Amino acid sequence: MKPKDFDGNESEYLKQLLNDLLPKIKQQGLADRVDIFIEQSAFNTSDALFYLSRAKQMGFEVTVHADQFTTGGSEVSVKARAASADHLEASGDYEIKLLANSDTVAVTLPGASLGLGMGYAPARKLLDAGACLAIASDWNPGSAPMGDLLMQASVMAAAEKLSTAEVLAGLTYRAAQALKLNDRGTLSKGKLADMQAYPCSDYREILYHQGKLKPTKVYTGDR
Repeated sequence: MKPKDFDGNESEYLKQLLNDLLPKIKQQGLADRVDIFIEQSAFNTSDALFYLSRAKQMGFEVTVHADQFTTGGSEVSVKARAASADHLEASGDYEIKLLANSDTVAVTLPGASLGLGMGYAPARKLLDAGACLAIASDWNPGSAPMGDLLMQASVMAAAEKLSTAEVLAGLTYRAAQALKLNDRGTLSKGKLADMQAYPCSDYREILYHQGKLKPTKVYTGDR
């Protein structure tokens, strides 16, 4: 949403970002991707597609806050070839098919669903259709204050009937794909050894305890 003190409409605000702010961000190396919230209370689909297309031309990767309350965002995500479409609680069969037939990662954010008392994104249907599904926390003070990704993923998995493998994939290599981080996400030679160790003898216990089982060791950035 545009700032309340901006003297202009949403289209003018996005043009100002494209003309004044994004070139400086690019020049100073402050960020490599941009996001936009497509919703009736935020930015419309045509303005969003224009903004994302221009941002990509400037060398930014793009992602979309899509289909949280109403649809439209996932379609823009696919048209813009966005790295990810995040939220998707309102996605229906049409949106699911679009995402499944694209390279855009479908990111479900169960923390926001819990924080707002909403239904989860249709994770089961997305996977069954062939979409690449990642799981993230959306940790923020407004709608997802918990921040416990493992608990959120475990609870959503029970509701959406996801397997342990599907959840762990959504938290690891599919999440890395959504972030365009090709140097991590799997235990492969030459990749970063980002790993966690849990106090259990069976990996299925990690989700079985629904977030209560915490890692005893965390390895980051090792090769």
